Amino acid sequence: MRAIKRQRPRRREPFKGLSQQELQDLAGRASYIGSPEHKDIPSPAGHPRPRADASICDRSISRDFTTPTEWLRAAIRSGNIGCPMEGDFPRYAWYKNGTDLYEARLVNRDNGQYKGFPLERFEWPEFLV
Repeated sequence: MRAIKRQRPRRREPFKGLSQQELQDLAGRASYIGSPEHKDIPSPAGHPRPRADASICDRSISRDFTTPTEWLRAAIRSGNIGCPMEGDFPRYAWYKNGTDLYEARLVNRDNGQYKGFPLERFEWPEFLV
């Protein structure tokens, strides 16, 4: 018999403990590196390996990571970040682009590198609705 898949709930609480200068400094050090799990075309993240349960990134932002890195940095500068802090960086950052909300998740706490993906409306953290 297969074990029940357990998933730890996300702690998507806003983090408000940084000054504007600290947010600026963090934003300058953070970068988007993507994940092949959210791509359906080759990208700087590597050959695509989409998971069946993963959202697929828009192809226009999958070819070059300049735009997602700008979005990530804007999210951090504006304080749209979430607990917990891992090293110097927040685990989560959120960027709203029109009616879409993207979540960036820290994947390398030493280098401040994130992957990101769009969220369905029901997945949005309550404080961002």
